[in-house]
Amino acid sequence: MTDYKKLLRKANKLRITTLEMISRANSGHPGGSLSCLDVLTALYFGGILRHFPKKPNDSRRDYFVLSKGHASAAFYAVLAERGFFPKKDLKTFRQINSYLQGHPTPSTPGVEVATGSLGQGLSFSVGLALAMRSDNKPNHVFTILGDGEIEEGQVWEAAMSAAHFRLGNLTAIIDRNHLQIDGKTKKVMTVAPVAEKFRAFGWKVIEIDGHNFQQILSALKKAKIAKTKPVMIIAHTIKGKGAPCAENNFAYHGVPLSAKELAEARKNLQTV
Repeated sequence: MTDYKKLLRKANKLRITTLEMISRANSGHPGGSLSCLDVLTALYFGGILRHFPKKPNDSRRDYFVLSKGHASAAFYAVLAERGFFPKKDLKTFRQINSYLQGHPTPSTPGVEVATGSLGQGLSFSVGLALAMRSDNKPNHVFTILGDGEIEEGQVWEAAMSAAHFRLGNLTAIIDRNHLQIDGKTKKVMTVAPVAEKFRAFGWKVIEIDGHNFQQILSALKKAKIAKTKPVMIIAHTIKGKGAPCAENNFAYHGVPLSAKELAEARKNLQTV
């Protein structure tokens, strides 16, 4: 039986680690990192993503692409916790000679591709899924996009391609927190109705509460056994989840928490 409370505690521990990394570097993106951490935790600690921390390039692995690359702090926290590299190296986040840069690069164990130029991750994932199918391999491809990111036209070209090629080995997740660097997505450039758009493009769509582990794991398991079409999981989330000052506040898209705010967030996350 899955221990959902254990996964929540793990995610909140990783939230604290993420915020500490960003504050130490005095640079990073807390809002979107915190909103996608439950999905990342489910993938890496919920028995979904087949991965090999001591052999990151093992040919049996499933592939994960963080298309919203600015959430790198959360991704690094998860990879370190999973054993891909030493946790002490998290202290070097965003330092000039570190392999833990502001956006992921393949020099980091567990990272498949450089991301950060928004809109490109889904295209790369489509290519991976096509390659796996061409080679008759069972590997599954997962990618996480931001809802501000899907304003990019390249996303929709990739979505069209994935459906055209009937890539049942591809699962995309949208971190639907409704905010981006300039404010609410519905005001900057509305992406609604998201579910209807992806269904029209030929995807199977599942909508969930992106902070409910039972719903997250159920959706990911269904997606992984899909055969005839790609799956889009729309995870409704809260930007800045767990940090009271940052929740639903776009001002914390790319601004570290102050020492007082970090202490408040740490206390909040340790009592959940």
